[in-house]
Amino acid sequence: MSLVSLLQRGRALPERVPASLVSLSARLAVAAVFWRSGQTKVSGFHLREETFVLFREEYKVPLLPPDLAAYMAATAEHVFPVLLLLGLASRLSALALLGMTAVIQLFVYPGAWPEHALWAALLLSILARGPGALSLDHLIWSRAHSDVGRSTGPLGWNTR
Repeated sequence: MSLVSLLQRGRALPERVPASLVSLSARLAVAAVFWRSGQTKVSGFHLREETFVLFREEYKVPLLPPDLAAYMAATAEHVFPVLLLLGLASRLSALALLGMTAVIQLFVYPGAWPEHALWAALLLSILARGPGALSLDHLIWSRAHSDVGRSTGPLGWNTR
């Protein structure tokens, strides 16, 4: 066996990994990061007092009052990861978390750019390629497009 054929076989093996598995792993990985961060901000269904202190004294996000920023961040870090996990509104969720990543990078922890770059890369892959076949988005989208061409009324009744 020649070196070229060995390299071609080595290259062919990872290319057999389904894109849906790559998308699912990107969604799970980035969702876990934000979910875990959100969990540090709450106690039950309430924001911890430490969260408000953190937003007032350390984070200092411009243009937003600290208490509002705390509520918005905690909500986003719980809602969007769940949507990503389900693969529902995935691109919208990825865009929201990418915006949050940019705010964190620019105003909160600018020195943590290597970690933020990893989050951004995962989120950009979801934005660019979608959530993959293992998602509710894919199920909804494929069903909606399979109905195109059928003549149905507003309640789903056949109009032909």
